[in-house]
This record gives sequence, structure tokens and C-alpha cells, in this order.
Amino acid sequence: MDFARKVWKLIVAVKDGLVLVFMLIFFFTLFAILTARPDEGGVRDGALVLALDGVVVEERSVVDPFDALLSGAAPTGEYPVRDIVHALDTAAKDERIEAVVLDLSTFLGGGQVHLSEIGAALERVKGAGKPVLSYAMAYGDDGMLLAAHATEAWVDPLGGALVAGPGGERLYYAGLIDRLNINAKVYRVGTYKSAVEPYLLSEMSPEARENANALYGALWEEWQANVKKARPDADLDRITSDPAAWVESARGDLSRAAVDAGLIDAIGSKTKFGERVAELVGEDLWSDAPGAYPSTDLDIWLDANPVEEAGNAVGVITIAGEIVDGEAGPGTAGGTRIADLLDEALASGDLKALVVRVDSPGGSVTASEEIRQAIVRYRAAGIPVAVSMANVAASGGYWVSTPAERIFAEPETITGSIGIFGVIPTFEDTLADIGVTTDGVKTTPLSGQPDPLSGFTPEVDTILQAVIENNYARFLTIVARSRSMDAARVDSIAQGRVWDGGSARQLGLVDQFGGLDAALQWAASEAGLEDGDWHARYLASEPDGFDAFLAGMFGGDAKASHPPRDVFAMIAARHHARLGQVESDVERLVSVRGAQAMCLECPVTPTARSTKGPSAGWLARIAAGVLGS
Repeated sequence: MDFARKVWKLIVAVKDGLVLVFMLIFFFTLFAILTARPDEGGVRDGALVLALDGVVVEERSVVDPFDALLSGAAPTGEYPVRDIVHALDTAAKDERIEAVVLDLSTFLGGGQVHLSEIGAALERVKGAGKPVLSYAMAYGDDGMLLAAHATEAWVDPLGGALVAGPGGERLYYAGLIDRLNINAKVYRVGTYKSAVEPYLLSEMSPEARENANALYGALWEEWQANVKKARPDADLDRITSDPAAWVESARGDLSRAAVDAGLIDAIGSKTKFGERVAELVGEDLWSDAPGAYPSTDLDIWLDANPVEEAGNAVGVITIAGEIVDGEAGPGTAGGTRIADLLDEALASGDLKALVVRVDSPGGSVTASEEIRQAIVRYRAAGIPVAVSMANVAASGGYWVSTPAERIFAEPETITGSIGIFGVIPTFEDTLADIGVTTDGVKTTPLSGQPDPLSGFTPEVDTILQAVIENNYARFLTIVARSRSMDAARVDSIAQGRVWDGGSARQLGLVDQFGGLDAALQWAASEAGLEDGDWHARYLASEPDGFDAFLAGMFGGDAKASHPPRDVFAMIAARHHARLGQVESDVERLVSVRGAQAMCLECPVTPTARSTKGPSAGWLARIAAGVLGS
């Protein structure tokens, strides 16, 4: 009987193995078919459709297919801003494209700088005589910033628009930490380095409130200016001063309220919207579906319109996401990965200039310095270096910007936050509460230290604070040398304070306004290159396409995985992201990290990670259990 069972198990194992082999062959074949580059025959005369079902980012992040499998959810879509701008600019000049359609039904947002760049590209499309039409169930601030540039902005009858403005409340954990008897050991320099305040206080400090008021006020003014320029008749004062009265005046009909206030032009279903597009670009002869019109998707259009690479190369290195030690990324700025990319390109001798594109709130001091040193090697080789700041280039993001000869930013850029901190929890009081104590023999004041279970000695506290202060002094020196200021002047505008791009320019932290194109033009000119004699070469590594394919296979259809995007769903998604913030904050407290040059107080730029809620990990469950008790 045992022999028969073993034979049967062997047969089953062979069968399972063969099934696995055939499945892998099937997936690889399907992958090859689906990722085959379409030719221009895939482009149809009609509309270019930008269905932004996700977030606009600086750099698409790596997708782990096995994480997608375990989570049971498809990865959030990510759309690099340069791809969207390139698609719009080429469409503006192509006779086959008669209109551009923005499908924002499942749009999750993007940084204000990125959205302004897309808005400018939409204006160029309209300047070429081509209409732009947008559609969504519900528009939030980010969606409205894009839809404002539409020739016709449509909303579903069951939807609407809500403008909240930047800002809001963040979580403070001092009461929870006290309740658990955890000692959050905080080491910092900077009056305004409020990143550590959630672990120390139960509310904002006056200094942090002052800084936040100035920063959010500047961002809000820029948002309003952009929308009013695109839609002069929009009554933003009415919408924002008394939003409840505005909605009540339309008897709770948000779609009608949006039209009355000049935010939206037309109300209609997706089918009615499609019929309107068909009036402009012609009927779809390939489909009898209601609301169908001839169209070309973004991916097909990009494949049919590759970026031309003629002449000399101006390198672009992307520093996007949190700066961490090691090989992480893309989407996260792994210090070693980025330094290696820079060194390999420098060794090749092909680059005539370098532009550093920064969209990061900072992170590890050691990783930031590793990247900075790699950029310095370009300066030492006589290669012109410019920095182009996107949405955020703060703290460590500013650290890596310092080697540049010229720094470009936008008024909406968030930068500065020149300060250092470190947070380490100790649990001696927590253990004492449950009857656990510690004892031992020491030969020096540092024996067995630092010990998170028995607590830190005064000597350890002194040493750690001294290290933070030394790093801060180093930060000041680096900034002072790069910006031709004395250290005292830098210290007066540092202290962890966060600045908008306009203020940063006045203070000398930024040289001039302009986006990536302006930085590229400047770098090429400094290298003695004429227009048409150079192209941008992006050094950032791209995510593996097969990983993304597997993630889509295991996670399901990304578009189908989104909840309905009416106003209530939009609010629920924000609530879900807030729960994810709890996990992130707790993880930051208990994880092992070095000294941090990180701007945690900076407004969060939407990314694939930030739009997800808490994971199913033990950390989230503990946090949820404590908060719910």
C-alpha cells in the first residue's frame, strides 16, 4: 500500500511539473505577443486617448509580481510625465490626430509640477487648433488641474467636482507612544525639522505651523493661478469660501454645481461623451458600440513616435522617490544604483553634459552623499551639470542637488528642508510594565550599547546627537560652498525649513525657473552644442517588462480593479491611503535606519505606493489593534 501511495505521489508530481512547464511556456509566448512593438498601422485617424488610470510620476517604479500575487491586487498604473508630454507634443503636429481625449475616470493624481507641465502641453495642442476633451465621474484637485485646460470638460450626471486645496491634518503619536511606554529617542538639528514631531508631540509646534502656512499658501496660490489662467470664468472664490452653500444651491447635485461654478462645461454619460467626440473626429467604422469613436491609445502612440536621438548625448539621471542605500529602484532612489549608472556613463565618455532630475523628499544621508560624490566626479571632469527640480527636491533631495552649476525649479517645487534627524525607539519602560527587567556587567559606559531593550545611556545619547549635529554642519558647508554663501547665512534659511520654489529662488537656493527642457537647453549650451546637435539620454534603468506583465496576470485587470470613482469613492480612497500612512509612520519609527535627511513634512506626491492602503503585515495589524483599543 505504501508503495502504491509513493507511485501515485510521483505521478502527481510529474503531472504538476508538466503543467507548470506548459504554463510558463504559455505565459512567455503570450508575453512576447502582447509586448511586440506595434507599427504605425496601429495608429488610427481620430483621437489620441490618454486614459490615466493611476498616477503621474517622474519615473515608473519596479513592480514585484509576487507581491502582486500575494496581495491579490493589480499594481497601480504609473505614467511618466515625459511620456505624456512627448505624446501630446507629437500629436499636436500630426494630421492623423484631430482631438485629444483625457479619460480621468480612474485618475489618482500627480505632483503639481508634473500636472502643470502636462497642462502646458495641452495648451500647445489647443494652440495647434485641436480640441481637448476630458471626462470623469468625479474631479478632485489634481484632475481639475488637468481638466481646466480642456476645450470641453465633461462630468457624469452622478459625479461632480470638489476642490479641497492643499493641506490637511497629519497624525501625531505622542499619546500612543506614552500609552505603550515606548521611549522615542529623537536626535535632530533644525528649528523647523518637524519630521520628528509626530513622535514627540500631540499637535504641531508653532514653528511647524508657520512653515506649513507659508508653504501651503504658496502652493494654493499657484494652483488657483493655473486654473484661472485656463478657465477665467471659474468662480473659485465661491467654490472654496463656502463649499457647503455652493453645493446646497444646486440642491446637492454636484455635477450641476460644477457647471454653475464654471469648473465643468457639460454633463453627460460616458456614451454621450463618446458621441460628442465622434462628432469632432468622425464615426468609428470598426465598432458599433454606443459612444465609439476612432482612437489611438497612449502606448501605441508612444511606440509609433519614439523620441529622436540625433547628435551628441546630454545625460539625464533621475533621482525619484525616497533616497535609500543600495540598489533599490527605479521609483526608489537607491544610492549605489544611481552612483553606478553615473560612473558607467562617465567612463564611457559619451556624455557632453549632465542634467540631474530630482523628485525626492530625501532619505538616507549616506546614500545622498554617495550620489553627490558621483555627480561631483562629472564636475571634476569638466562636464557641465545642471539640476532640474520636479515636485519635491527637499532635504536629501537638495543634498544631491548641490554639485550643480545651475539649479532649475518651478514655483510649485518644494525644496529646502536642510536639516538632519534620527529616530530610535527604546522599550525599557514597556518591558518593565510586563515585569521584564535587565541587568548585567559593564566594562565601559558603552558596553552593550546602544541597547533598545534596556535603554540608552547618557553617553550614547550624547554621541548620537553629536553625530547628527556633525552631519548638519556638513550639510551647511556643502550648501554654502555650492551656493557661494557663508555658513551662517545658510543656517538662517536652513533649520529644516521647507520652501516653495518662488521663495527658494529669492533666497538663492534655486537659480531660475524652468522645467527639464530649460535645464537641458542650458546644459547643452554650456557644452557648446547647437540646437539639433544633441539629444537627451536617460540613464535611469527601466523596470523589467516581464515582471510588469506577470504582475498584471496575477493581479488581474488594472482598470477593472479600481472602485467606482464618484465623489464618495474618491473620499474612501483618501481614507484608505491615510491608513497606509499609519503603517508607514509606525514602520519608520521601529525600522533600522541611519541618519536621515528626509522631508516627511513635505506634501505627499501621489505615487503607486502612496495610493495603496495598509498592507496585511504584522505592523499594520498591531497598529490597527492599538488604535482601535
